[in-house]
Amino acid sequence: MNNLIIDTKYQTFLRELKLKISKSRIRAALAVNQELIRMYWELGKKIIEMQKQHSWGSKFIEQLSQDLRNAFPESHGFSRDNLKRMRIFAEEYSDDEFRAQVAPQLPWGHIILLMQKIKDKKQREWYAQQCVELGWSRSAFEKNIRQELYQRQALPEAKTSNYLEVLPTPQSSLAHDILKDPYNFDFLGLHDEALERDIEHASIKHITKFLLELGAGFAFVGEQVPISLEGEEYFIDMLFYHLKLRCFIVVELKAAKFKPEHAGQLNFYLNLVDDFYKKEHDNPSIGILLCKSHNKVVAEYALKGIQKPIGVSKYQLTKALPEKLEGVLPTIEELEAELSLLGK
Repeated sequence: MNNLIIDTKYQTFLRELKLKISKSRIRAALAVNQELIRMYWELGKKIIEMQKQHSWGSKFIEQLSQDLRNAFPESHGFSRDNLKRMRIFAEEYSDDEFRAQVAPQLPWGHIILLMQKIKDKKQREWYAQQCVELGWSRSAFEKNIRQELYQRQALPEAKTSNYLEVLPTPQSSLAHDILKDPYNFDFLGLHDEALERDIEHASIKHITKFLLELGAGFAFVGEQVPISLEGEEYFIDMLFYHLKLRCFIVVELKAAKFKPEHAGQLNFYLNLVDDFYKKEHDNPSIGILLCKSHNKVVAEYALKGIQKPIGVSKYQLTKALPEKLEGVLPTIEELEAELSLLGK
């Protein structure tokens, strides 16, 4: 019995110790990275100062690169191109910006990508903030920039929802922030003509990628979730739970243009989920209506007076043909006409 107690206590102690060591190593790695980024920024500033004072050109950077690599052969950060990037880094971030902004907390590869791809400072800082909070890898970071996540998620005018009006703070702001318009589902391998059930099935097949596109915090509950009411059975397309919002999220798919009655149907489903699934500690359930297209004004009028939180967004699938080929290949009608001639 004593050995069992000792073993249990030891295992608990070991777990706590391993967790503490892991956290310490992460903090140490972050501290080393921030010190490296500061050194790169200061070196970039020095290069700018010396070039201004002495009118030194590009040959100066080449010579400096060679001398630094000879002095520190174990370091791979002093190539001519990297010294030029440090110079740009110091130009892009003033003293105050370096201290106040999030970007200097990122790894150097992320910072290079940020400077190369994003010119607008407000947009650049938003991407840096998201990267720090969500821990994006460089490939995920590059993908989100390429797919214009800022335009789809951060710009208020790109969204249609009543979240800010009907949800309490801070839940309303967080719900508003997670909504994208459009959602990019090209990884499903479907074309624009796909039906709702096709999209649902493909989404479950690629649920990990689907969750990544929805954003951080989504946990999958089920598809075609049945709820019985007064002898009738209703099916919710996709049901999720959001770990930060602490609420259920109902996602309805419409392989057509948004219609006002779609909002009414989703409002009905949210009432069902709140009555049959929501627990005492859960926040009000939230609805996301994904349509092939939507008119912003029509969506705004459809949501007026609805007290359940609903957001309306578009989704994008792979186009059937690349735009540059459209008009080059024959249409279905032309092919049918040719085949009918052959059959004569």
